[in-house]
Amino acid sequence: MIKSQIMDVLSDRVRELGPVPDPASPYTNFKLTRDDDGIAWLLFDRAGTSANTLSADVLEEFDRVLTELETHRPAGLVIRSAKASGFIAGADVNAFRGANDARAVGIEMLRAHAVVDRLEALRIPTVAVIHGFCLGGGLEVALACQSRIAIDDARFGFPEVMLGLHPGLGGTARFPLLINPAEAMSLMLTGKTIDARRAKSLGLVDAVTQERHVRGAVKDAVFGRLKRAQPGLLNNLLNAAPARGLLANRMRREAEKAAPRQHYPAPYALIDLWERHGGDKVAMLRAEQTSFAELMVSPTAQNLIRVFFLREQMKKSAGSGHGIEHVHVIGAGAMGGDIAAWCTSQGLRVTLADMKPEPIAAAIKRAADLFKKTIRKATEVRDALDRLIPDLAGEGVRNADLVIEAVPEKLELKQKVYATIEPRMKRDAILATNTSSIPLQELRVGLQRPEHLVGLHFFNPVSRLQLVEVVAHDGTDATLFSRARAFVGAIDRLPLSVKSSPGFLVNRALTPYMLEAMVLLDEKIDQAVIDNAARKFGMPMGPVELADQVGLDICLDVGDMLRAKFGDALPPTPAWLREKVAKGELGRKTGKGFYTWRDGKPERIASQVIEREPSQEMIDRLILPISNVCVAALHEGIVDNADSVDGAMIFGTGYAPFRGGPLNYARMRGIEDVVTTLRNLAQKFGDRFTPDAGWETFK
Repeated sequence: MIKSQIMDVLSDRVRELGPVPDPASPYTNFKLTRDDDGIAWLLFDRAGTSANTLSADVLEEFDRVLTELETHRPAGLVIRSAKASGFIAGADVNAFRGANDARAVGIEMLRAHAVVDRLEALRIPTVAVIHGFCLGGGLEVALACQSRIAIDDARFGFPEVMLGLHPGLGGTARFPLLINPAEAMSLMLTGKTIDARRAKSLGLVDAVTQERHVRGAVKDAVFGRLKRAQPGLLNNLLNAAPARGLLANRMRREAEKAAPRQHYPAPYALIDLWERHGGDKVAMLRAEQTSFAELMVSPTAQNLIRVFFLREQMKKSAGSGHGIEHVHVIGAGAMGGDIAAWCTSQGLRVTLADMKPEPIAAAIKRAADLFKKTIRKATEVRDALDRLIPDLAGEGVRNADLVIEAVPEKLELKQKVYATIEPRMKRDAILATNTSSIPLQELRVGLQRPEHLVGLHFFNPVSRLQLVEVVAHDGTDATLFSRARAFVGAIDRLPLSVKSSPGFLVNRALTPYMLEAMVLLDEKIDQAVIDNAARKFGMPMGPVELADQVGLDICLDVGDMLRAKFGDALPPTPAWLREKVAKGELGRKTGKGFYTWRDGKPERIASQVIEREPSQEMIDRLILPISNVCVAALHEGIVDNADSVDGAMIFGTGYAPFRGGPLNYARMRGIEDVVTTLRNLAQKFGDRFTPDAGWETFK
């Protein structure tokens, strides 16, 4: 629809710019026309893609377009996108993979800069008309235009930091000069996006309009009737050297909270750039190219680029055709309630059942909070709440296309639930369990249609962790399994296909990480030191804090279940942990575990604030068993792809993204070194560190 509206703007009255006799466009990715007012319209429609991205060949062709515009100068130039997805989604990330020569990257960036600089230097009014996503390099192209007009659905941002980079096509120079530099730096440092109204208030765009008013807004911009946003006195003051120094120090402190410099150099490189050269556009542009090239070849950037493609690969694996419109969730606790809320936020009708009304009420309150954060319009928040239906009697099971069971992790309880609901389910409905560790071969006992049972294991918090393990047992119907995987993709989650086995992949790999922390505590090592060891490696939080987050009762249950299967391959459970659980000290959900929790955050006593330096041996004891289990799962056929294993651990647990996943980390460290270290740990601490046989064939 958007594309047809855009094409309508280029009405029957437009004609080709310049003396080109062939009515067909001479360009592969662009269509250049001129209307009756003498305004040139450049429509960007990159061939063979659903979204516009910038690549070397696209920029080379864009340079040819600029030559034509300089030769046959129109009254003004409008740059638009013919893609429904938006203006320009940024650079073609494929070009970044495997970069290892900073000098070669620098030469390519010099060429790209020359094209964008040439656009900025055009001696005619230039206007970017933006709908949908305008990100990264796309925003940098828009910044090189004199005016920017946003359709009201536009979104703006610089996501480069997510790839271990900062803007590289002039954004670091132009953006802080156009808007409040503190706001500009914040957007570049966080990768957050803003909508059209916010962009207008910041001065990023000059007007926000609807599609039907674009032509009038363009004429106003080209012929000087549109008031352009202008940087104010405050911008000049904040870009001055004294203010830059103060603000840069504050930015570094904030960055350190989320992204330590030793692991994520890009934010600090950006801050350094602005502190040294902010306010001097020419110097900033020159320095940006060098900094960008150096970051591009860094291990952090190359691993984060790898993570980007892991996500894309997992998205594609979802497929399509799930046919699910109504989801019925049984169990309104922390997981069930949040699964119901997420499915509702993605446009599905959801009925939520529980034995008591109080958990349902609490779940709906959490859902309302989520909708307010993630849904922009109040009417859409209202509609979402209308789709989330309390169902104390559980009648929704009769009409549901998918039933998700999310009751406590007890085999007998789950089987009792199935016996009650299966006779009432539609014949083609999918029965899914959110079990985190119980094999489906055990859960299916007693089912009339066991082939309809699949696992859909979400991770907590559901709204933030993207992974869902889609679990099959040896009798799962293949068509239903494909529908379940497609459903996961449709609700904007990343599916990982796994064969049913105790703990599946993620919990099996994560359990030794947390249990080893219990062993270290048993050795009288301070919990702050243990957690610091994991954070030093790059984990988002330490294993002790993570155990509190998950719930010590759940950790204990999963540990016991996995130990029954894998025995000495897991660390022993200290007796005092069972006593702690028996006393009700379960972690965050009860307010006390290893830490005392207030308002969802752990309180740290003075001795815990002083973070002593952990040893490499301690880090290896925590981290290497994760890689060991991942190799075992791959070797046993629990998962069929090493990339999927790395993606699962990153998107399901937050495993240090800049490492590229536990298997990629093993490759980069050296497989021989990892295996030797595991053998040494096994000799010193026990058989739980014995290298898996899968290392012999892993590459």
